[in-house]
Amino acid sequence: MKYATSKQIDVFDDSTGDNLALKVVPELLTNTASWQERGAVFTKKEVVEFILDLMGYTVDQPLYAYRLLEPAFGEGSFLLVAIRRLLSAWKVQSKRLGTQVLRDAIAGIELHTDSFQLTRQKVIALILEEELSYQVAEDLAGQWLRNTDFLLTDIKGGFDHIVGNPPYVRQELIAPHQLRAYRRRYSTIYDRADLYVPFFERSLSLLGAKGQLGFICTDRWMKNRYGGPLRKYISDKFHLRYYVNMVGTAAFETDVMTYPAITIIDRAKGTITRAAEKPEIAPASLNMLCSSMQAKVVPLLGSVEEIENVATGADPWILHAPKERALVKRLERFFPRLEDTGCKVGIGVATGADSIFIAPFEELKVERDRKIPLVMTKDILEGQVAWKGLGVINPFTDKGTLVNLEEYPLLKDYFSCHRASIIRRHVATKNPNNWYRTIDRIYPALAKVPKLLIPDIKGDAHIVYEAGNFYPHHNLYYITAASWNLKALQVVLQSGIARLFVSTYSTQMRGGYLRFQAQYLRKIRLPSWDCIADAVRGQLLEAADSKDAAFRNRVVAALYGLSEAESQLLF
Repeated sequence: MKYATSKQIDVFDDSTGDNLALKVVPELLTNTASWQERGAVFTKKEVVEFILDLMGYTVDQPLYAYRLLEPAFGEGSFLLVAIRRLLSAWKVQSKRLGTQVLRDAIAGIELHTDSFQLTRQKVIALILEEELSYQVAEDLAGQWLRNTDFLLTDIKGGFDHIVGNPPYVRQELIAPHQLRAYRRRYSTIYDRADLYVPFFERSLSLLGAKGQLGFICTDRWMKNRYGGPLRKYISDKFHLRYYVNMVGTAAFETDVMTYPAITIIDRAKGTITRAAEKPEIAPASLNMLCSSMQAKVVPLLGSVEEIENVATGADPWILHAPKERALVKRLERFFPRLEDTGCKVGIGVATGADSIFIAPFEELKVERDRKIPLVMTKDILEGQVAWKGLGVINPFTDKGTLVNLEEYPLLKDYFSCHRASIIRRHVATKNPNNWYRTIDRIYPALAKVPKLLIPDIKGDAHIVYEAGNFYPHHNLYYITAASWNLKALQVVLQSGIARLFVSTYSTQMRGGYLRFQAQYLRKIRLPSWDCIADAVRGQLLEAADSKDAAFRNRVVAALYGLSEAESQLLF
């Protein structure tokens, strides 16, 4: 992951739609951005060797006849290993053909000037080690390497292998004119997609008829919202051949907060993906795993699993825990989504300036009907609401429009005192006339509705009943219900059902924590309250008042018709 960000200066025409011509001025490319800003995280040699082996880029092959691309080579983690293999194969198989056959075998692109120059010298030194002349080394390095922007420069396609560790850079770190140019070219840049997403799209588009892409990259896009268009792009045109979960492994040269996975994707038709979990980063272990993944028949007692139809449209990819995956698929066949049963999932209010809009309720010097008691994560840590006394200012009428400050003199004075800070918020700069609004609209009636509260980041489902006295803060999700009894629903969600669905569709964070976000909570399957037998309803209500965990679990198992084996997965 090696990339210059918004501090870079480049010159290109971004006003002509898709007909973009990149005119880079190399000496102007900044070298002041940190490696974190550039998304520069370098892959260990053992992992690089494993990926190349898995793709069949090995010295026993006529590598001089193949074309290999690394689209953001940084300090050469992949590039140097690939070149060493190429030269070894060439010496044995085709040295008599001369060095001309090597000229089209490698393509390496890097935008960051210092990284480019450093790796260029390494490439020249590596060629010289093979007892070739300096002139040949200069010629090959000049032919192979380009100091430019991979996403905007013209590249001849038809690559047999594309490898690397694409840049993991957030959109806000990319210069606006540059981001606009990327968006015009790449349909997969959706919502908050990071820079690695268009790297996937561009690289896949450059594959030859039998080409393969091998990336090690964060796995966020495989399940989250912004990865949907990329998942569909792959589902429509490509095949996910291999997947290796690298979370928790020492895959990189530095310890970074990332959640990596190896994906090998090709143009061949196929529905089966071979997957493996968290291998030991050691040559012997990786060699053994490679052999198992490439075997004609997967060893029965090995660590490789075959999964069918992983990539289906824009749907999230489910690649782990086969028994849990099978249970989720069964429940999805027989039960409706949570929101199809009359329940609603939402998130609390974000203000953009909590220190101004949120304070102890009685200390907020505004009109009584302009503030609402607020519940936060710290209020529900013990499994029930223990309000700490905070309130939030509500600048909206019941109809959803902003109040007229002239009608609320206390509110007007309060906002006037804090105006300088309030107008600096993004939501205020977008619409200066509405400068005192919160980011999210506040619906006062929600405070009076009974609801279940769920903190975002937890190791397990933390479901708290709130009787209808408070408005939730933005770090809390909530569920309301039109027909379901909320206490009964709390029993169901606390049982393991919520964690099952969220862990299946959410990306796991370091330490085993999950994101209990709305997009994942909506995946939960639930019988409609009206379709539940009276006896089971009665048991659910009884379980709501019971502290007997075994009894509560038996009731939920009966509700879903779980077998004993399925129950053991949840409880």
